[in-house]
Amino acid sequence: MVITLTESALDRLKSIEIMDEQYPRIDAEVAGGCGVSVKFKLVFEEPRRNDLMIEYDGIQIRMDRFTKRYLDVETQIDYTEENGFLVGESFASSACAIEID
Repeated sequence: MVITLTESALDRLKSIEIMDEQYPRIDAEVAGGCGVSVKFKLVFEEPRRNDLMIEYDGIQIRMDRFTKRYLDVETQIDYTEENGFLVGESFASSACAIEID
């Protein structure tokens, strides 16, 4: 897995005053029943025991294994003033499995 940051995202992460023991982490927000939608966001939290860590130009980015399995092989993090941090591609699946006896 490769995480890349745009220059804008890297500049913003370097300029944020992060509180002690707070690290940027990629978090997956999964919703749905029959179909699934996954949305990624960047949050700032304390590290968790089983976090995976990726370092990019001195910035430590964390995620859990659950989030990792939904990310693409290459995921880009961008930053805009209007939308904040944009992480990868959100996606939705409308596939439903129906079992017929």
